[in-house]
Amino acid sequence: MSSTVKPEVSELSIPVPWGEIRGRAWGPEHGRPVLCLHGWADNCGTFNTLIPLLPKECRYVAVDLAGHGLSSHRPAGVLYTFPANVTDVRRIVDGLQWTTFTIIGHSMGGNIAALFSALYPEMVDAFVLLDAYGFLPTDQKEIPKVMRQGMDEMLQYEKKTEEKKRVYTYEKAAERLQAANPTLSERSVHTLLERGLVQGEGGFVFSRDLRINCKNIVRISLEQSLEIQSRIQASVLVVLGDKGFGATTGPALYPRRFASKLLQGYHDRNHTVVTVAGDHHVHLNDPEVVAPLVSDFLRTKVFSQHLPA
Repeated sequence: MSSTVKPEVSELSIPVPWGEIRGRAWGPEHGRPVLCLHGWADNCGTFNTLIPLLPKECRYVAVDLAGHGLSSHRPAGVLYTFPANVTDVRRIVDGLQWTTFTIIGHSMGGNIAALFSALYPEMVDAFVLLDAYGFLPTDQKEIPKVMRQGMDEMLQYEKKTEEKKRVYTYEKAAERLQAANPTLSERSVHTLLERGLVQGEGGFVFSRDLRINCKNIVRISLEQSLEIQSRIQASVLVVLGDKGFGATTGPALYPRRFASKLLQGYHDRNHTVVTVAGDHHVHLNDPEVVAPLVSDFLRTKVFSQHLPA
């Protein structure tokens, strides 16, 4: 019966101290909880094509992270840092009253999933990394430079507070998003713009907070990443795009020296790593390539662990 359930989608809002985290929910309210986290500068629309192809007995909640999509921007003077997103996941699941759940994370969302799972191992039974390695290490020698850069960018941004956000026609906004993400299909561009644009005076403005463009000043080295990776107790599925972060030829979209070490860490702990034909947004552009892998993982690693006694 469950496989014929029509995926009802509802909008949701979770209060946070500076406003709200917005998102969408699919599936039965008391279904197995799955939190879906999007990548940098995207929004929860990134899961619109994938979720309808996944097991119907789950409750999928895809959120717009702070400063993205329709969620509130962080307060004035506050930097967007990576750990802040991890803290927000705790706020979100507390708001949803979830104690144990699964995470599906794309790119930055996958990195949030991995760190959250290492810090709160008792709360996460499994997670899926979509074109992500779970960590984005920085060379130790580079960290001071990157920290300063992020601070300087933020201070520069604050001096330009009066600057109005640029107004676009819908077509020009679509062109701009496509230019920044050349691998997105036309359908994917329109899907992300549903929550990525808001109506402004005389046209559309991008909804995301421009401060997300400032460099993240909280960085960790490869050594720290591997230590945190070792704390993960959840089952992990890594799905890489062969033209995305999983590319082994051509320009590296993700530093290969870090990739090999992190993948070794997953292999050593018997986690599953699969490379599929596709690019960084393969889950959105071609969800039918990714859905069987994720569905099988959920059924074998999550459902089998929660069979009635």
